[in-house]
Amino acid sequence: MNEDNARFCLLAGLILLYLLCGAAIFSALEHPFELRARRLWKQQLDNFTQRYRVNLGALHTLLRQYEEANGAGIRVDTLRPRWDFSGAFYFVGTVVSTIGFGMTTPVTIAGKIFLIFYGLIGCAATILFFNLFLERIITMLAYIMRWCHERRLRCAGVGVVSSREETSGEEDSLEGWKPSVYYVMLILGVASIVIACSASTLYSSMENWSYVDSLYFCFVAFSTIGFGDLVSSQRQHYESQEAYRLGNCLFILMGVCCIYSLFNVISIIIKQTLNWIVGRHRYTEGSVETVCDSETDGGTVADGVYVGRRLSGEMISVNEFMVSNKVSSGTAAEAAERNSSPGSTAEPSKWILWWRGGLGHYE
Repeated sequence: MNEDNARFCLLAGLILLYLLCGAAIFSALEHPFELRARRLWKQQLDNFTQRYRVNLGALHTLLRQYEEANGAGIRVDTLRPRWDFSGAFYFVGTVVSTIGFGMTTPVTIAGKIFLIFYGLIGCAATILFFNLFLERIITMLAYIMRWCHERRLRCAGVGVVSSREETSGEEDSLEGWKPSVYYVMLILGVASIVIACSASTLYSSMENWSYVDSLYFCFVAFSTIGFGDLVSSQRQHYESQEAYRLGNCLFILMGVCCIYSLFNVISIIIKQTLNWIVGRHRYTEGSVETVCDSETDGGTVADGVYVGRRLSGEMISVNEFMVSNKVSSGTAAEAAERNSSPGSTAEPSKWILWWRGGLGHYE
């Protein structure tokens, strides 16, 4: 078995082990509460039927009818309309972002068929948006971290002889420097925590949730898990309603983008760990291995671009994608349209390249 297949099988085994451990922990935490809730519900049914002399079968029929009405958006408490324009806009936002809270679902055959095609295009476009957002976030972080690195070298007096020699010395010392992927993960993690804590403060005051419930909702929504047990902005009236709904949408958008980017960075670190386990981890702290080194095998040169066999999870330039015929149809169409426009020149896109020791900027 080659190392790629070994890494894949190891990852599959670790995920299965992770699922088994998670199932055991959640079962130990939640199953006793479920049993208590069942006993309490049975006791309440018995007390209700005996007190009001209601037939239990008729009551079950009524409860089943309520479950059907609940699926259509009918609740005991008065909530905002599900399918007016603002409610429908909230729904399509949860569809294309893949959050899918489940509090609103189409019930007509036409609505279900339309959702299939609408979600197919919308989810693909949103994933592309998240990828482009990740590219710009990491590019911005790389520039900021490089600027900080330059300032640190300048304060340390690297190459300070004259103005020209100082500039030359700094350029020499910065040649090949790449910001660490762990710093990027730290920055994205801090940004996600700040957004989640700020949003939780808003939700706890507007929705009357506890702060822990608000944090729980933020993670479930931002990570697009979307259980639907807690959903924001569903009551019919709020204080400063328009401002709250706008803030709710902005928090969810920023949170989803940051958590998506953080997940991508963490997946890179998981891949590094797998490489270390299967014996592919051959870098030391501070070293830089480009994509033309041991991460690729059997590479070729086409149109001046080295194209090697890459490991999954690496981010490469659009130009390399096009050369290696591994670009998605959407990106290919976008690139073709851009290059075919009058006066345009084909330039390699400035994408962030992930290396085993960090990330770098490709030009």
